[in-house]
Amino acid sequence: MAMSLHLRQNSDMQCPMDGLLRMLMGPWTTYILWLIRSNGPQRFGQLRKQMPTISAKMLTERLRMLEEVGILHREQEETIPPKVTYSMTERGHDLNKVLDDLAKLAVKWDCPGAEKAAREKMPKKAS
Repeated sequence: MAMSLHLRQNSDMQCPMDGLLRMLMGPWTTYILWLIRSNGPQRFGQLRKQMPTISAKMLTERLRMLEEVGILHREQEETIPPKVTYSMTERGHDLNKVLDDLAKLAVKWDCPGAEKAAREKMPKKAS
């Protein structure tokens, strides 16, 4: 059972999106989600190759956090070395439209690198 995502940092906060947006704003978080959303389940090494400037420690921290809040599922096969694969949970798939809409907005607003990334990573629509 995944831990629940606490949406409010303190009881005075009125915005119901605050906790979710703080979680998504964490370093590398949206990029990790975008890669798994776009490419399907990924092993640690696959993610690391696609993110050459992230440290192993930071990637591990982000993946653990996303697993703890129930957005990613971690599957470990007992092999030597262990084979660990990360995939979106049902809760993670709830973010698909949000990620797609953010990518479209980044292209519209002409954010650096957005158009190339959107072309390369946007999931293909079923015909």
